[in-house]
Amino acid sequence: MTRKYILLVAALAACAVGWYAARHNGQRAPGLKLFGNVDIRQVELSFRVPGKIAAVRVDEGDRVTVGDVLATLDAQPYEDALAKARAERDVALADMNKHHAGSREEDIAQARAEVARLEAEVENASRLARRRKTLLHDQAVSVEESESAGYSRDALRAQLEKARKALALQLAGFRAEDVASAEASYRSAQASVDTAETDLADTRIVCPASGRVLSRVREPGAVVAAGVTVLVVSLDKPVWVRAYVPEPSLGKVSLGMPMRVFTDSQPDKPYAGRVGFISPVAEFTPKNVETEALRTDLVYRLRILIDNPDDGLRQGMPVTVLPEPPAAAKDAR
Repeated sequence: MTRKYILLVAALAACAVGWYAARHNGQRAPGLKLFGNVDIRQVELSFRVPGKIAAVRVDEGDRVTVGDVLATLDAQPYEDALAKARAERDVALADMNKHHAGSREEDIAQARAEVARLEAEVENASRLARRRKTLLHDQAVSVEESESAGYSRDALRAQLEKARKALALQLAGFRAEDVASAEASYRSAQASVDTAETDLADTRIVCPASGRVLSRVREPGAVVAAGVTVLVVSLDKPVWVRAYVPEPSLGKVSLGMPMRVFTDSQPDKPYAGRVGFISPVAEFTPKNVETEALRTDLVYRLRILIDNPDDGLRQGMPVTVLPEPPAAAKDAR
């Protein structure tokens, strides 16, 4: 009887331990209650080029979507710069094509004709020089006349040599270095066109993501430098909660853990979220975080990503964060 009693007690104790462990594991973080604030990304929009603002097409509170043109600069100076760059590009293209094509047939024919003309003149000058040299022996001409004929012949021979080299250059075409230089000039001109096109496109502020306009900082007519803020837009996504978990409760939180986010305005309608970030570095509790622990306790910063945010969540709004109940978390999976 005693043995049976001992076995029965052991079985009941094992069942109790198993029930407690199952219940403990079923609760993700018993007693965990976090406090934090809503954090929404904002983007300060500006022009990448300086200029005079021509139009601001949205006002504070307006909804904006991806691709909307929100503001523009006076584009005339940039249109003129683009036209000039394209003209210079066309000149460089024509020069490059000329170097690739080589000498024209007309230029080669003209060089050949010049060589032939000088050859004929050299031949005539040579005959004249020989005749006067013969006459000099007969004392029919003076020494000066004979020497002058020789000088004229030599000058024409020099001109003929120059014309023959010019013809050889026409036949050979441009040097490889000249062709490479023309190609480089064209690439430089094309790069200038690309830069001018980019500058012209940058005279518009295009909305990068859907959201709502928070601030309209500059007005039409204002001359702004590149990078000066013109509009501030609050983005729809991502929206998260910046919360802090005390160091003793850090083991109760894990990445991807489902959470519920409660606001004071709608406490009966919590938002679903998940832990998206756990800071690896401890810090002291910030002054703007309300917790039930001492402010000097070490905490770790969390980021709870909201699955389906709406206008009920605003920047800086204080919220309470609780773990998703086990049954709800199971249904979510």
